[in-house]
Amino acid sequence: MQQQEGVPPSSLAVLFEAEHDGLARLACLLTGSTLVAEDVVQDAFVQLQMRWASVQRPGAYLRTAVVNGCRGYHRRLRRERASYAALVSTATMPETPIVLDVLGRLPYRQRAALVLRFYEDSPDEEIAALLGCRPATVRSLVHRGLDAMRKAFAP
Repeated sequence: MQQQEGVPPSSLAVLFEAEHDGLARLACLLTGSTLVAEDVVQDAFVQLQMRWASVQRPGAYLRTAVVNGCRGYHRRLRRERASYAALVSTATMPETPIVLDVLGRLPYRQRAALVLRFYEDSPDEEIAALLGCRPATVRSLVHRGLDAMRKAFAP
């Protein structure tokens, strides 16, 4: 990352140390790829660096940039690939592969709502802000996502 005027190097470095691993994990859960997750998080930090002087809440800015970056990744992926299951790498992710496979089959917004709710423990209002919808929509997305996952695990 090139240093820009107005960005104290220690502040950005401290923020990077504090936020990077959690954001990378979030992005990995949303994309299913550690490599894509690292790219998305790196892009988020670059965006933050360019807007450092005007950003009031850098942590919230980074989280929003990561979720939006993951959304953009899935838009591109939808055009390029038909199956998500091939992208799930069990070698780099400790979660149960079958859970990741089922989670990966969900539509992006349902998957994002579930990950943000149960992995990030985010409240409905925060998830709604990140996904650009209302809190009631978040509750519907979580409900539908859990229902789809239950059906996938039913005998």
